[in-house]
Amino acid sequence: MSLLPQRSKSCCGSGIALRLVGWTSVAVGVAAVGLYVGRELRARYKFNHRTPSDFYSHAGDESPAEFGMGT
Repeated sequence: MSLLPQRSKSCCGSGIALRLVGWTSVAVGVAAVGLYVGRELRARYKFNHRTPSDFYSHAGDESPAEFGMGT
């Protein structure tokens, strides 16, 4: 004899499906937040570790044009 009432199979099936959808949405949300935070951390790291040549807009360009030199 069981103290808890027995559930019918149709009730348990929908409950399990809803629980699965809920946990899946939580996992997708955590992954999205992780990607966003990772991208922000990488952008800040790259910004803080710039080289002196990164401070100039055309540093390292191989173009033959020299802007502002006038000939």
